[in-house]
Parts: sequence; structure tokens; C-alpha cells
Amino acid sequence: MKKWLKAVSLTILGLALTVTLTACGNSSSSKNSTSSTSSQLKLQKSGTLTIGLEGTFQPYSYRKDGKLTGFEVDLGKAVAKKLGLKAKFVPTKFDSLIAGLDVDKYDVVINDIAETAQRKQKYLFSTPYIYSKSELAVKKSSSINKITDIKGKKVAQTTTSNNATDAKRLGATVTPTDGFQQSIDLVNQGRVAGTINSREAFYAYLKQNPKASLKFISGGSEIKTQKIGAIVTKKHAKLQKQLSKAIQELRQDGTLKKLSNKYFGGNVTNK
Repeated sequence: MKKWLKAVSLTILGLALTVTLTACGNSSSSKNSTSSTSSQLKLQKSGTLTIGLEGTFQPYSYRKDGKLTGFEVDLGKAVAKKLGLKAKFVPTKFDSLIAGLDVDKYDVVINDIAETAQRKQKYLFSTPYIYSKSELAVKKSSSINKITDIKGKKVAQTTTSNNATDAKRLGATVTPTDGFQQSIDLVNQGRVAGTINSREAFYAYLKQNPKASLKFISGGSEIKTQKIGAIVTKKHAKLQKQLSKAIQELRQDGTLKKLSNKYFGGNVTNK
């Protein structure tokens, strides 16, 4: 009887050890997989997708009750999850945002960055998550009725933005600003004639400021619809492919549309 009990006890102990070792093995395997993914994608921190953004540009990324939120914050988290990673955000001023990629401040920038020929010479873009159309914001009392009327006038723009490039091409003089809010403030104060930005940015502004004394003029054929994607350095080609795959999946499963409706009040993610 004692021998039988001893044999049963040894069998149970053996099974317990096997289960424990298997569980440890699975945990170790999971960690190794994450580490391997991080290594292949050349991430700043293992298991983490470090994302650069402004953090002051509603509704893309901004703080609400002290917490970072917004369309691109939720998008960043969803993309990271698709990649089996955690999202970490690094708020940075727009004018030094892209340059931060060159010094490995973060892995990727997700911040309403338009794909341009000049930027593509040095950086890689993911598949677009927004198709952006530009508008010009001016005071309601302004005599400007079409976007080409800004020729010879002052407009407020962040100097490294595609909006500044478009303004100069249309003959305007750019007054440098730190971001969207300062540009709008200068328009409201009458210190500049207007500011060019995406329709979705203005929609969000009007949602928060329904009594704003501004009118919005379409860029029409003067400014092409812009592709907005995640941007990485050329050494991160594998990461670019994985980001594109994740964004495509989020488009297909309806997440992009859902986030767009939540933050913009409409779908700005389709062509």
C-alpha cells in the first residue's frame, strides 16, 4: 500500500513539474518572440513601439484632464497592439518632430505628417491612414474668397509643414508659429490674413468653438489631397512594412473609420 501511494505521489509530482516547466517554457518563448520582433524591427526599446507626436494638436493628439488622448494616440495604441507591442508616446514640438527620427528619439512619428516628394527622399511612409484635403481659414469679414487670394498676404504656419510650402507656392508670406492653435489665434487677432490646414483640423476646431468668427475656403485644385501616414527612417524598412500591414488591417476591420468618427465627426480615412 505504501509503495503504491509512493508511486502515485511520484507520478503526480512528475506531472506537476512537467506542467510548471511547460508554462515557464511558454512564458520564455513569448518573451523571446517579443525580443526577436524588437530586434528585427530595430526598436528603441524591446517590446515597445516608441511614437513621436505633438501632443498639443486636437483632435490628433492632445491632453484631456492631463492624459494624452486623440485620434493618433488611439491609432498608435491599436497599431502597437497589432504588432504585439506596447505604445510609448514622446510629445515633441512639430518643427523638430521629424528631425527626432534622425537621432533615434523614437521609432516612428504618427502626427498628421503629409507624404511629400522631398520627405520621401530621406524617410519612409506607411500606407495612408488619412486622406487630407486642405482649407484656408480667414475671418468672416475677410475679402478673401478663394485660396489664390492669399498672394502677397501674411499667413500663419509652422515653417516645416507642407502647409507653409503651399502658402509660399501661392505667393503668401509665412509668419512662423509653434502650431495650429497659435496660427488660429493670429487669424482671430487680425495679425495675419489666414492659415492653411487640413479640413479635419478645422472641423475639430469648430466642434470645440462653434461660435468662431471664421470662414473656410477650399484648397480646390490648387492643393492636392494629401496622404497622411506614419513616418520612419530608411533604416526601418521592416518596421514600415509592419506598420503598413497593421494600418491596412485596422482599415479592414473598421477601426480607422470608428476612430475618425469619434474624433472628427466623420470619416476622413478614405480617399
